[in-house]
Amino acid sequence: MTTENRTSTAGPTTVTAWAAPSAKAPLERTTVERRALRPTDVRIEIKYAGICHSDIHQARDGWSEGIFPMVPGHEIAGVVTETGPEVTRFAVGDRVGVGCMVDSCRTCDNCRAGLEQYCFRGNIQTYNDRDKNGDRTYGGYSTHIVVDEAFTLRIPDGLSLDVAAPLLCAGITLYSPLAHWGAGPGKKVAVVGLGGLGHMGVKIAHAMGAEVTVLSQSLRKKDDGLRLGADHYYATSDEATFEQLAGSLDLIVSTVSAPLPLDKYLSLLKTDGAFVNVGAPEEPVSLNLFSVIAGRKSLAGSGIGGIRETQEMLDFCAEHGLGAEIELIRADQINEAYERVLGSDVRYRFVIDAATI
Repeated sequence: MTTENRTSTAGPTTVTAWAAPSAKAPLERTTVERRALRPTDVRIEIKYAGICHSDIHQARDGWSEGIFPMVPGHEIAGVVTETGPEVTRFAVGDRVGVGCMVDSCRTCDNCRAGLEQYCFRGNIQTYNDRDKNGDRTYGGYSTHIVVDEAFTLRIPDGLSLDVAAPLLCAGITLYSPLAHWGAGPGKKVAVVGLGGLGHMGVKIAHAMGAEVTVLSQSLRKKDDGLRLGADHYYATSDEATFEQLAGSLDLIVSTVSAPLPLDKYLSLLKTDGAFVNVGAPEEPVSLNLFSVIAGRKSLAGSGIGGIRETQEMLDFCAEHGLGAEIELIRADQINEAYERVLGSDVRYRFVIDAATI
């Protein structure tokens, strides 16, 4: 509970942002309007914003038709500059983060259970969405954002804001399934893909005490994988990998955004093992159901985490000294960064310095 708040009765504010004016168009510098503070809102000066592959999917209409102009960004780290009159959790100067959602119905069974990411009525996304008043939401490629305190996270002092920003998506996207499926001592866990998501999966699974394997197309990043905490590293382009690892893994978390030969990957699981997708390919995938019937295996998916679990993840990462591996960029490098993400040319998360917006 905090006691020092700076309340504001000011109206909407115009802030600088980088937006895609239309689907597949390059992002450009512009301005957007942020709402006036509601009673439980906080105004955040954004310091850093991570670039997630899903930003590219949405800015280019890869998943569905988007709302344009679109300001992407749901890996946001910054500092509270103003608070609404009923805010109790935050004060001016607090270090905070915002992830993939900024509201939900708050009343359905999932929301009441702290699973706002699976809100039955649909949560409100940080960008490319409309809030309960019908107003557009704009993301973190901006100088400021206004968010309800219930969907604002506290960033522990042990984490630098720049390396903490990607945790608001990449970190929780891996932490949630690893925690749910019980990664820990005695468990053999594989992470498919060593990218923006995968590298955090390796770090977190290692910190949880699991035996960690990376499954990547090649051995190009093997040294990085081992440095980040992997015990083993295999190339999936080598058929011998699937023979050698057959039936040996308890949990596989796939972070890639391309369709995989699921039957081959399911063959790597032990009885009762689980293959969990957190990457979301734009194309459909196929499956022979005998791949799950034989061995009582599970094919599952996982989104981000709820607000409570996301805070738990941030605290866990601070306790274990886990931040994202980042390349800090200027805002005028966003379009170049998008192309480099598509070319797998980043180790391992681009983060925009909001001071350059």
